[in-house]
Amino acid sequence: MFVAKVPLSIRGQPSLNAIKPSATAPKRRKLSLFAVAAPRRSSEQASTSANSPLLPRNDKGEPWVVQRSRPRRNRKTNAVREMVRENVVSPGNLVYPVFIHDEDHDEDIDVMPGCKRLSIQSLLKHAAQALDLGIGHIILFPKIEEHLKSNTADECYNPKGLVPSAIKALKEKFGSRITVWTDIALDPYSDQGHDGIVSNDSLGDGGCARILNDETVEQLCRQALCHARAGADIVAPSDMMDGRVGAIRDALDEEGFTDVSIVSYAAKYASSFYGPFRGALDSAPRETSRAPRDKKTYQMDPGNAREALREAAADLEEGADMLLVKPGVPYLDIIHLLYDAFPVPIAAYHVSGEYAMIKAAAQRGWIDEKQVVLETLLSLKRAGATSILTYYALEAAKWMQE
Repeated sequence: MFVAKVPLSIRGQPSLNAIKPSATAPKRRKLSLFAVAAPRRSSEQASTSANSPLLPRNDKGEPWVVQRSRPRRNRKTNAVREMVRENVVSPGNLVYPVFIHDEDHDEDIDVMPGCKRLSIQSLLKHAAQALDLGIGHIILFPKIEEHLKSNTADECYNPKGLVPSAIKALKEKFGSRITVWTDIALDPYSDQGHDGIVSNDSLGDGGCARILNDETVEQLCRQALCHARAGADIVAPSDMMDGRVGAIRDALDEEGFTDVSIVSYAAKYASSFYGPFRGALDSAPRETSRAPRDKKTYQMDPGNAREALREAAADLEEGADMLLVKPGVPYLDIIHLLYDAFPVPIAAYHVSGEYAMIKAAAQRGWIDEKQVVLETLLSLKRAGATSILTYYALEAAKWMQE
């Protein structure tokens, strides 16, 4: 950090010697690297004329703030700004989250304007559009029919289920051109609305049932294997069970899926920003469940930062290839914390609540949607995210190309 060395008078004002011209040199002041304030004028001088100069004058007689370092010179034209820009978001940084359902038509999602639950045929069209815009990554989130849900979420590893069918369709049409991510969690398949299996006792928080960790991890391994067999490139466990990354890594490797990557939701917080997403998939904790009505016994406390380091370190030791922080903008500090601490790619999830707030404000004319979205994505990249999951992926990619 530079420290300005400015000669000071007894009153704490810059010495006049700092700006006095030399007797033999041209009329140029001796300058510090940083600003030197002009001497204060007395009240008598100030009253002499309302138009008296307040600043020194240069050789042209123009006002002169005596300062060599002027950061604005690096912002003076678009060409200069582009040259010195430290962070840029491109379509290649984006991951496109897609909601799918087992229907032959699309359905609007009221709580997320602009988003739909897609049929598999429509999914292929959207994937083609994403590829044309330079987005090569897509992540699938299924809305599962109610009659297929259970506490143990066995439908999550049905080889003929919705997600494996969607993976196969994408890979058959696009091959390696598209990188398919899948969400590894039980909540879309659970009749309890939780990311894990709910116990039959009342030994949990507040006398409620518990979310069983190890039993859940076994189901997650089955789910990850099912997706890998269908052709998934990346599995992303979002459940926040302890030890699940290592168990999934071992299960994949034992079947020869050593090239299937794991993006770990290492720092997934028990946030209030997930509401629209849960509405889109009907995956919120059920009022009829014996478990708590929230997910605070396994998702992270929003008040904790250092705990994210512990979670991330454990996931990396267990074999995670990338770390993900969720939500995005409210947790920029966590993104940067992990970016500084670990030499691995960091992903950020710009979640449904963040998306819905921007949409709502834009629909009312309160903000410039395009500029706010692009600034939001840039903030995530600047904090350290190399990959950004966002429902604005298609729109943002179009705006980036304008």
